[in-house]
Amino acid sequence: MVYIRKKNVKNVDYLYLVKSTWDKIHKTSRQETIKYLGAINNVTQEDIPEEYRNDPKIQAFLLENTPKDREKREKIIEKLQLQIFSCLTEGDLDGAKKTYRAFLNDNSLDQFYEKILNPVMEKIGTMWSNGILSVATEHVSSNIAHSLVKIISEEKKGRSLHGKIILTTPVGEEHNLGCSVMESFLLNKGFTTFNLSPSTPAESVLNFMRSITPDAIIISITLPDSIPSGQRLTKKIREFSKKIPIYVGGQAFKDGSKAKFDANVIDDINSLTHLPRIMKTRKKK
Repeated sequence: MVYIRKKNVKNVDYLYLVKSTWDKIHKTSRQETIKYLGAINNVTQEDIPEEYRNDPKIQAFLLENTPKDREKREKIIEKLQLQIFSCLTEGDLDGAKKTYRAFLNDNSLDQFYEKILNPVMEKIGTMWSNGILSVATEHVSSNIAHSLVKIISEEKKGRSLHGKIILTTPVGEEHNLGCSVMESFLLNKGFTTFNLSPSTPAESVLNFMRSITPDAIIISITLPDSIPSGQRLTKKIREFSKKIPIYVGGQAFKDGSKAKFDANVIDDINSLTHLPRIMKTRKKK
């Protein structure tokens, strides 16, 4: 059973999508958080993962508990997406920073990536592949996005609380914005990150693992053609260490790729909130 749980912190209600399962061994019900949804005033139907969105219980909760001006908020998000799109394609880094900081006044960093930057970058990539945007405009957009994420990362650097994470892409994968986004998000959550992207040879990853003893590896794959290279990289890491957690994800999996990895495949590219929680839980075991 899936439902929404409400938690009040300092007079603000926060919502969590929760799954209840029966533990046969301990004969009790267990609750697993599927996704943190955010402050109640900011939650919209689009925040619910698609497979649960039409559940009658979820729909009833949203109608009863979330603001009636949900449509207004969705229009605001569309407006901010348009602003970021214009800033990226026109090379306006200062404008992108202003939009990011305005969004963070009432929202979290993961929501900025999930609702604003990631959808816009996906749109730019689609427009480029369809010949609507030039190669030059796509490159300008990517460079401004990288610069923005780097600025965010510098702002979020702090004391390491939860371990060391290596981020990388396999050989042949030159797209590393996904690693940069995940790096800034993990820094914000108290992890130490080592971004080896793009296109890292397996031996280089293994040598770096020997030097820092990481707590987890994240492999970002943007192009489906890079999946075989990612599988080879994952295999070599697993041969080097049987126990280290390996997480694989990215745009290459957005259409439901069934490629097999000896790793945890994160196929929901917009769900950044899961990974830090999963890694913290595994580290405690």
